[in-house]
Parts: sequence; structure tokens; C-alpha cells
Amino acid sequence: MKEYSFDDYKELIENHLTDFIPDIDHKSITLYDSMKYSLAAGGKRIRPVLLLAACDFCGGNVEEALPYACAIEYIHTYSLIHDDLPCMDDDDMRRGQPTNHKIYGEAIATLAGDGLQAAAFETMSRDMLLYFDDDKGLKNRIRAFNEICKGSGVRGMIAGQVGDIEAEDKHCSSEMLDYIHLTKTASLIIASVRAGAMLGGADSETLERLTIYAENLGLAFQIRDDILDVIGEEEEMGKKSGMDSIKKKATYPSIHGFEESMEQLEIRTAKAIEILEPYYDNAEEFVKLAKNLEVRGN
Repeated sequence: MKEYSFDDYKELIENHLTDFIPDIDHKSITLYDSMKYSLAAGGKRIRPVLLLAACDFCGGNVEEALPYACAIEYIHTYSLIHDDLPCMDDDDMRRGQPTNHKIYGEAIATLAGDGLQAAAFETMSRDMLLYFDDDKGLKNRIRAFNEICKGSGVRGMIAGQVGDIEAEDKHCSSEMLDYIHLTKTASLIIASVRAGAMLGGADSETLERLTIYAENLGLAFQIRDDILDVIGEEEEMGKKSGMDSIKKKATYPSIHGFEESMEQLEIRTAKAIEILEPYYDNAEEFVKLAKNLEVRGN
């Protein structure tokens, strides 16, 4: 059986990322072009990579999990397109190139985001239709599908985006900040790991440990994002820095200060690594990812 590294998972994603997008009538080709524009812009592909890695870690078939991995990248990309719109964060650059609405206009960009979200759910449900004669396989896929729905929906990412918007230029408690980070950013990372583990047939202890890992990784990821907005180089980030301060957003540095933010980043990263210690070298790629994300942008 092939042994995969995280780079291998990313290569798989890149090679198959557009394979699962439903056929779009040529009369609506602008929609496809706009969707593909943002998908092809690159990125770390952390969420789909984590889904494949968790599936593999739990004994599943990586290639069979590809529809769900690509679907979660469709969801993530749609959220970025919508985040960049003038009615939300109003950003001109994303991943080093003009944001979707700067190329295709606000209306098409909005619809491209909608299209990617719909494509994600069609991709996963279409895969489930192939498993009606496999009770265990179908149940695992339904559970994974449900995790992704929750993580990206009104109890997850979307709820966090609402909290993020409503907290602008207002007093925000540390509890509310954690809620925003946990839902807006960490929830989709948690969903990626849990869905992958479910596709792989994880036992309850492994699923719980991977969930704790993902929660801490997701929070550390967002704290690092907050820090990079203060100290990051625009060229490396692929977008403008200092925007959180301009928009008076609730962030770790704005509420806790820079030093405590760095401490919390270290604490969350350490917790993510510690929970996987019982798996020794089998969890090496998960540990490496956590360490790399902690220092990204340095």
C-alpha cells in the first residue's frame, strides 16, 4: 500500500481539484471560469489535505475520499470569494492576484461562490449514491457529509463570519473572540479532520483525539493569521497587511496584545501535538504541519 506524505496529499488535490465540478452549460461558461479562477489561485490546501490524511491515518482509502476533500476546498474557496466582496472585507488581492470580484464583477463573484458551495454538496451526495449496497461505506459517508455541513454552516463557519462582522469597532470579550475563531476558522478544519476520520472508519478514541488536535490547530492557525496581519509581509501573504486594524476587527493582538498572542499560539500548537503523542511516528505528518503553521510567515 502506498505511503503518503502531506505533499503527496496536496498533489492529489491539485491534480483532481476540478474533476468533481458538475458539467456547466457553455451558455453559463462565465460561471465556470469564475469558479475555476479562484480554485486555481493556489493556497495551502490545508483542509482537504487534513481530510485525506485523517482518512489514511484511520485506515481508509485516500483516493475514495477525494470527492469529500475536493468538496471541502470548494467550500473554503467559496467562503474566500464572499469574504473579499465589498459588502464584507472588501479586499482587492487574494493569494497574490486580484480577488474574484475585481475580475468578474460583484454579481458573478457572488454567484461563483454560490456555485462552488452547491458543487461541494452535489459532489458529496453524488458519491454517496454509489454506496447504496454497502451499508458501512454509506454510513461513513453520510456521517462525513454531515460533519462538513455542520462545520461550514449556521453553527460553524457562517456563524463565525456573522460574529466577526458584528464585533467590528465594538468591545469584544475574550470569550466572544474564541467563539468567533472557533467557528469562523477552526470549525472547517475540525470538520475536515473528523470527516476524513469517519471515511476511514475511525474508532471513538482516535476520533476524539483527532478532534482535539484539529480544534487546537484551527485556533492556532487563526491566531497566527491575526499576528501576521500585524507583522506579515504583503508580498508573502498575497494580500494587504494591517487591514484588521483599519477595519477595527476583533483579533488576538487587539484584545490580548502581541506577546500574549504569541504565547497562546505556542500553547495551542503544543496542545495539538501533545494529544497525538500516543501514536508516535504514525502522527509525524500531523505534528510537522502544526509546527510549520506556527512559524509560517517568518
